[in-house]
Amino acid sequence: MGNFIGIDLGTTFSAVAMIDEVGRPSIVYNDEGDNLTPSCVYIDHEYNSVIVGKEAYRVWKASNGKEAATRFKRDMGTGRLYSVKGKEFTPITLSSLLLKKLYKDVTAKLGSIDEIIVTIPANFSNAAREATMRAAKEAGLNVEYIINEPTAAALFYAYQNGGSLNGTFAIYDLGGGTFDVSLIKVSGTSVEVLNSNGVSRLGGDDFDLCLYQIIQKKYKDQTGEDFEDGDYTLGDAEDDKKSLSKRKKIIIHIARKIIEVTREEFEEAISSRVTQAEMLCETTLDEAGVKVDDIDQVLLAGGSTRIPYVRESIKRAFNQEPISPANVDEVVALGAALYAVFKGDESKLNEAQKRTINKLELNEITGKCFGTTALCFEENRRKEELQNVTLIKKNTNIPCSVTKTFYTIGDGQTRVRCDVTESISIEKDPKFITTIWEGELDLPPGRPAGQKIEVSFSYDINQTMKCSYLDISSGIKAEVNLEIASTVSQDDIDINEFVVE
Repeated sequence: MGNFIGIDLGTTFSAVAMIDEVGRPSIVYNDEGDNLTPSCVYIDHEYNSVIVGKEAYRVWKASNGKEAATRFKRDMGTGRLYSVKGKEFTPITLSSLLLKKLYKDVTAKLGSIDEIIVTIPANFSNAAREATMRAAKEAGLNVEYIINEPTAAALFYAYQNGGSLNGTFAIYDLGGGTFDVSLIKVSGTSVEVLNSNGVSRLGGDDFDLCLYQIIQKKYKDQTGEDFEDGDYTLGDAEDDKKSLSKRKKIIIHIARKIIEVTREEFEEAISSRVTQAEMLCETTLDEAGVKVDDIDQVLLAGGSTRIPYVRESIKRAFNQEPISPANVDEVVALGAALYAVFKGDESKLNEAQKRTINKLELNEITGKCFGTTALCFEENRRKEELQNVTLIKKNTNIPCSVTKTFYTIGDGQTRVRCDVTESISIEKDPKFITTIWEGELDLPPGRPAGQKIEVSFSYDINQTMKCSYLDISSGIKAEVNLEIASTVSQDDIDINEFVVE
């Protein structure tokens, strides 16, 4: 029997799941016996050691974020650096250290692993997706496939219902750092993603900050001073936020002062962020052409969906009570484990595991629009303008491939500027798109204008892009490397030099 695991690489907490010998997904507990591992890293350069998880979180909390790093998932695919004890690290390196710890714990229990799936937010940019794959590679993990978090949750919910789940469902996924909402059609254990939207910086971490600011202001109103570092931290705010999900009021002691915060005050502070998620639910329904009454159930994922005010918002958006028939912290990892079996080597499956994958079917979609810029003639202005031309539209079924023909614009033209763009919707104006790659295609001299240039974009099942620019008459071709965005800096740390604990 093979070992197939799914890793939910979370902003605040991460989880690992496996498919057991009877074909069922189950959580793999870490070496401390916990189902969740805090996504927190402490690096001790003196002893070349790395502490990941609960102990690192304690350091982060006690130092108010100065001695350890967390929440770095939010900056995957960017150039941001995180300082840990005076040295700076990229989100890729910190994620790779976290993955190395998770992998170490799971192999200690299971031995060798045959297939690993890592999850990502559906709203992740191409750069963030590629950064996640690079982090896995640097951690020594052989990860060939990734899966969107709400899609993984959908797979698990479909499996959990044993083939009785039929209809159109919304997956509302609000974790520590990101928000995703996906509409899915389920027939038995066949899952088709209809539409998906998300916000890359919206989650429990933002709610923690809101509560922290409430308490900070109340303390200053009482004393006329700011509290000292360590008197109250974002980690304390996270704990108090959880308490407010169970109680209407909490009492906090800071430097011999008593601060009282009500749930109503907290809800008012987070209302704009929750409303942002609610409006995105409405947009997602409109884009998919699905009416609220067509949604059979709203299924939850992510720890922040436990907040009562969030659940009230979901009810307003979908006109029904959301449900969570499983642990919302675990469903993404459990679904990723199912996908690992689905994508794994069938020869390494036992009969029970084979029966599990025979029941699964998944149709995924693109989460962004991809295109290229070109001079286009605007009829109403009677002139040519640089515009973004979308080749692959958002919500296109994958894998997919699109080829579009463009033409050179000048006699004797020897070079064509090439680029790949990304946007959340179809955009013509270059001001509203992100350029994720730039290059040039060299052309033979001495030719008239109007030479055909074929631009081909393909998006594979693993949600990675391959692009090419081909000069038809000469056969000269430029292949596009989208492995990582140029803005992503690399540190010079070899993680293999550190002992991960």
